[in-house]
Formats: sequence, C-alpha cells, structure tokens
Amino acid sequence: MKVVILAGGFGTRISEESHLKPKPMIEIGGMPILWHIMKYYSSYGFNEFVICAGYKQHVIKDFFNDYFLHSSDVTFDFTNSTDKLKVHRTYTEKWKITVADTGLNTMTGGRIKRVKKYLGDEPFLLTYGDGVSDVDIDALVDFHKSHGKLATMTVVHAGQRFGIIKMGKENQVSSFREKKDIDGHPINGGFMILDPKVIDYIDDDSTVFEKAPLENLSKDGELMAFKHDGFWQCMDTLRDKEFLEKLWNSGEAPWKRWED
Repeated sequence: MKVVILAGGFGTRISEESHLKPKPMIEIGGMPILWHIMKYYSSYGFNEFVICAGYKQHVIKDFFNDYFLHSSDVTFDFTNSTDKLKVHRTYTEKWKITVADTGLNTMTGGRIKRVKKYLGDEPFLLTYGDGVSDVDIDALVDFHKSHGKLATMTVVHAGQRFGIIKMGKENQVSSFREKKDIDGHPINGGFMILDPKVIDYIDDDSTVFEKAPLENLSKDGELMAFKHDGFWQCMDTLRDKEFLEKLWNSGEAPWKRWED
C-alpha cells in the first residue's frame, strides 16, 4: 500500500513557525514531524509515499532533495577544486517519495483527488502531516481487509477540540456532528485506509474530505472505525509542539519504533 500524507495546509494555529515553513516541516527533535510520520509507517514496511503539498511546498521538496545532507556526515574540501563536497552515506532510507503540488487553497478532499493518478487501483493509507501515534498499522490493515468496506478511519479520544463521531454496531460509523462542552467521544485520528473508489465521493478542490465525503460514506455504510486507545497527538499549537519535543528528548516518544 502507498501512504498518502496531507501536507498542504497553512497551519495558522501554529503561526509562530508556520509563517516560515509548512506545518509538517516543523521540527521535533531536529527533524520535521513529517519525517517522524514517514519513519513510523516505514517501521511497518510501508515505504512508498505520496505527499500532498501546497503551502511553501518548496521546503518539503528541498528537504528530500538534500536528504543525505540532513542525515549523513559531510566533508567540505575546499583544497580540491574538483570535489568540494563528499557525503558519507552510512544509511539509506527505503523510501520512494512523490511530492505533489495539490494547490495553495485546495481543501483536503481536493488534495486527495489531485493525487489519484499516483495511487493505482489498490487501497491506500492516508493520514495528516501533523500528527503522531502508536497505532498498530498491521492491525489496522488486517481490520480493513476483514470488513470489506471502502474506508477505515482510526478513532481516538482527544477531549473536546474536534468534531464527534457516532458509531453503531460492529464499529460502523453512523454519523458526525460538531463538538459540545459535555463531550468525550471518539474523534477522527487520521491513519485511514481508503479504497480508490472513495475518491468518487470527492467533487473538486473545494471539497473538505472530513465533511461530505466521510459523511456520505457513513450514510452508505462504507465507513468503519478502528478504535485506538493508545497514544495520539496532533501538533496544532506551539504547546503541542513543546509537548512532543519533551517526549522525544526524554527518550519516551511512543511513536518511535525504529533504531537510530
């Protein structure tokens, strides 16, 4: 399966840093949160990525273009005019990455629709470029294969900041609604699996994937919820970033499944 990552938004709620770079490129422990997400999927053997870029997309492209400069030892030799730079590549990622320009003001659904040509006919993984988790990707894939529906969404508990999901029998998603002060219900945590037919639920660039497409999938009985009770954290604010940074620096980041 390919992994599609939504990485094109403006990140206005963390504008202290996003005025310089797209939110997925804000760093945790010296590396972009996008890198952390990719390393997590890669730890499960998923190494082909389609990144839906938009705002300041050149920052993402430059990062991967110069990836070995970011992740390897480098010798700058100014005594030799023919070979001034040597990169000591001690480790190579197994990644194949497509960074797609999905537009500056395109909504989440439109971004997914724009990368359809890169996805093929198989189901694909989808998540947001600003959240990390310790969700069991293998179990998520097995669950998706078991129910035969078009879409699976990982649901998590995250207080009262997001819209609410209602679930019926056998974890089928029945409806969505806006949050209320009394809520403590599960919310969309990303880490989805989608059949390519889901793209037919998306109209155009103005389509917010979390609205009509997911709502219509639930009405059609084609959206299932994968419950995750472990760690999940999005990076919406500077406070969120500082929390993730603290976990990483302490050596207790729940999403770190790979060796240095």
